[in-house]
Amino acid sequence: MNQSQTTFWCHEIIRSQAPEGGFYIDATMGNGNDTLFLCELAGNEGSVLAFDIQEKALEATKALLDSHGYSNRARLVKDGHENMDLYANPLSADVICFNFGYLPGGDHSIATSAGTSLTAIQRGLDILKSGGMMSLCIYSGGDTGFEEKDSILSFMKELPARDYTVIVNEYYNRRNNPPVPVFIFKK
Repeated sequence: MNQSQTTFWCHEIIRSQAPEGGFYIDATMGNGNDTLFLCELAGNEGSVLAFDIQEKALEATKALLDSHGYSNRARLVKDGHENMDLYANPLSADVICFNFGYLPGGDHSIATSAGTSLTAIQRGLDILKSGGMMSLCIYSGGDTGFEEKDSILSFMKELPARDYTVIVNEYYNRRNNPPVPVFIFKK
């Protein structure tokens, strides 16, 4: 994997913080790469819950997990990430992972949006255990615009420091709206 990719850094931070055998949520499964990564972290004792609204994403993720022998570690749910609270209990997740934007190789008109993404983040924070973390890869520009990015970053700035540590990173010398990796640590 390319070390300058946002997903590489998100995975490295998650790996450094996640307990082995935990409960992890991939809020935006896409082609399944984050789901696969979380299944590897889960090992035989942990579990993964993954969401997407597109059947194509579920099929790609299922095929990827099957090829690695991890189908029994993840539950794939065809539903919006804003509904994750219907599938996970409060204070139950060790890590929640988001990639905002559209399905790589998919229909660019189907993308995450500010309203449902903010709801999903808030519900995710309720599901996150004390000591847990949330990883956000925010893609903007082009097809996805900037409303979602701006809304998420504004929301992050307002999270109470007594409850959360929020770290926002940026590619300082890249043009054309590079992704923004964000990490939230729940105290």
